[in-house]
Amino acid sequence: MNKHHESTGPSDEQQITLRGPAELADALPYLMGFHPNDSVVMVALHGGRGRFGGRLRLGIPQSAQEWPSVAEQLAECLITGSERRGSRPDAIVIFLCQDPAEGETGNQTMERLRPFAQRLRTACGALDVPVLEALCISDNRYWSYCCPDVRCCPADGNPLAIPGTSVMAAAATYAGIQVRGSLREMESRLAPQATTAGTEQQQALDSAGATLLPKLLDEEGRREVGGSTLKLARRLMKRLVEMPAAMPSLSDHNDDRLISHEEAAAVILGLQDRETRDKAAEWMEGPEAESALRLWRALARRCVAPYEEHAAAPLTLAGWVAWSTGDEPAARVALGLALRLDPGYTFAQLLHEACNQGLDPETLRRCLRGERTTRTVRRGHRTGRVAGARSVRAQSAGRRGARPAPTRPATATGRRRAEQPRAQGRRGTRTRR
Repeated sequence: MNKHHESTGPSDEQQITLRGPAELADALPYLMGFHPNDSVVMVALHGGRGRFGGRLRLGIPQSAQEWPSVAEQLAECLITGSERRGSRPDAIVIFLCQDPAEGETGNQTMERLRPFAQRLRTACGALDVPVLEALCISDNRYWSYCCPDVRCCPADGNPLAIPGTSVMAAAATYAGIQVRGSLREMESRLAPQATTAGTEQQQALDSAGATLLPKLLDEEGRREVGGSTLKLARRLMKRLVEMPAAMPSLSDHNDDRLISHEEAAAVILGLQDRETRDKAAEWMEGPEAESALRLWRALARRCVAPYEEHAAAPLTLAGWVAWSTGDEPAARVALGLALRLDPGYTFAQLLHEACNQGLDPETLRRCLRGERTTRTVRRGHRTGRVAGARSVRAQSAGRRGARPAPTRPATATGRRRAEQPRAQGRRGTRTRR
């Protein structure tokens, strides 16, 4: 179960009027950016016209015993989150999306989830926010938990609209909004593939771990590993950008093919160091962003068992770059997976919360740009100091090595006087050394 919510702030850019459960059900993928299978989705409504506000998604708990506590947490999270962003919801719409289990019909799925829907409605009502509609979407049909009229909401449900034929689809196309497929499909692009290559990748990770772990325990060795990790990541990004991106599945296959098991293992283990990971997070905009995102996704796919938790670092980086470049749905999926693997991963927690709060990623981008600039200036100062010291040493050596041309004194007395300073100079040189 994914216990991390997803939400976005209200938007006034599009004015779309939805009438009835059918159009609400059809609008869901466009609201989320993907088809949220096996999920509960709650959407806040504001004002008398029911303007869409915050959105929250959670994987449906498998155990019905979790439903009461989860329902209370979700209701409180959506309502308090909306209040922090400026206004309390006037109503809420609930969606329960789940495909039928083996041997189960859509109607049976709907009935099985009915107690969860009721718990959600009760939890919202306890906080004085009514549930305007609660829908179950299963097997390409939808049911309403709020409408008792079988004339409009029959027991067998109603079929979903044909994709691309609704008012929401037309408005989304006009606005350039894309549906990325299902949540399951988006997660599969980031998950390790169970193939024979997985065994080879595990062996590469084992070997790299035996080599790198002793270095990571030493401060000097840790800096060495961090530097080599970032240099290798840079080379891989350059290699990926030279291969144009294609369709998602083909692009992923090509990216996997361009990275060897040994290279993937070295970067994955190097990114477990926080300082190294934070420096890699600076590749979040401009021409670097696309190749970095492809690299982080490819590395997440290489975190095979028993190294699954190592994927938290590349998944978080993938989520950060996606958010930084404006792809919030992909960001939430990647960050949600990172937190599913490691719920205590602080960087993913902070990014996930900031993304859900509707914050502007530019704030973090400025911080990372500042870190990079500061590091560059310091490196320049160190280089300047080293060059200056070398110059001083060279000049000093030049002065020591340049001796005046001997002169022939005119008399014996002059010859003795000329020899004395030279003798003192040689003694002084030995003393200084």
